[in-house]
Formats: sequence, structure tokens, C-alpha cells
Amino acid sequence: MLKENEKLIVRKIKEGTVIDHIPAGRALYVLKILGITGEEGFRVAIVMNVESRKLGKKDIVKIEGKELRKEEVDKIALIAPTATINIIRDYKVVSKRKVEVPDVIEGLITCTNPRCITNQPREPITPRFKTISRQPLILQCDYCGYMMSSEEIIKKLVG
Repeated sequence: MLKENEKLIVRKIKEGTVIDHIPAGRALYVLKILGITGEEGFRVAIVMNVESRKLGKKDIVKIEGKELRKEEVDKIALIAPTATINIIRDYKVVSKRKVEVPDVIEGLITCTNPRCITNQPREPITPRFKTISRQPLILQCDYCGYMMSSEEIIKKLVG
């Protein structure tokens, strides 16, 4: 039971998505990769740097009126591999799952190596990466072998 001084900071949502267990400081990146600017009409709540038993500190994003597509969840996994996605209907969690970094990532990001064939304008090749490590996240380009760090991946996703 929550003590009086530990009550919820943000109210429950009726329909939509709650993204929990985002590493502290990355909630704004989540909104950016989802393309949420505030002009779409979704009611959005962001809680940053709240205490977490698992992570020490975490961020939470609540988006009323939106359920995430698979591609959006895959992008979130790349910047917040500890996140959980909760689908809410009529104020109840109807689905809860952890994000998973796929073994192969295709077409979501481009290679950081400027000499990679996927970055050449005359080469219509879809970038593809293998997941080498999930903690810390390291991806390897299938075409040039370049190893991308978590920081490089975030920069590619959020621009």
C-alpha cells in the first residue's frame, strides 16, 4: 500500500499506452522517435527520474489515445531496452510486455560509417544490423562490419 507521500504523480489513463522502466533521462527521446510533438492531440504525461527498484531511477511516458505499432516498439527497444509496454483499455492493463532488441534490425537506422555501401546515394540497399550485445547495446552493420554503440544508435534515431 502506498503511503500518503508516495501517491501517483500522474493520473491513470482510460485508453492508450504506458511505457514504463525507461532508463532515466530518455523519455524525451521516446517521444521524439514516436513523432509526438504535442500537436497530434494525444494527452501525454512524462515522469522523469522517479525512483525504481530495478533501475535506481527511471522515466515513464503515458500516451492517452495511442497504441504503439511493432516498428515503434522496436525503435523504443533500441534506446530503452529495459522498457515495458502496457496497453490500457478502460483504465485497465490488458497487455504488458517487455521490449526486446531483435537479433536483426533492418531499415530502422542507417550505418554511422560514411563509407558504408548503405550510405551511398546510388545504392538502393536497406541497412541491416546484427545485435552483438544487448547490455550495453552494440549493433554490427551486415555490410561493412562497423560496430555501433548505444550513443550512436540514439543519435541516429533522434537525429
